[in-house]
Amino acid sequence: MRTHDQVVSKLLRRPGVRKEVERIEREEGELLDQLLKARHDAGLTQAQVAQRMGTQPPAVARLERSLATGKHSPSLATLRKYAQACGRDLVLQIA
Repeated sequence: MRTHDQVVSKLLRRPGVRKEVERIEREEGELLDQLLKARHDAGLTQAQVAQRMGTQPPAVARLERSLATGKHSPSLATLRKYAQACGRDLVLQIA
């Protein structure tokens, strides 16, 4: 029986799979950069964003960390709340 890590390692050796994973990581990294920039430009701490979102600071830390690690995909509603807490709008685009 193979472990999860062994299966993932085998799948990542496939060029198409590797390319898709890299694309997703790149997009999530860009989104995280934009969210962090919005928070910093607004001069807000994670605690202040959390208060504006009606949640607790650890939830904002988890949101930012989840985008950095790719281990969780936050909902659009959560991303919208975060953006609004920073005085921004969330704009989605299909290219």
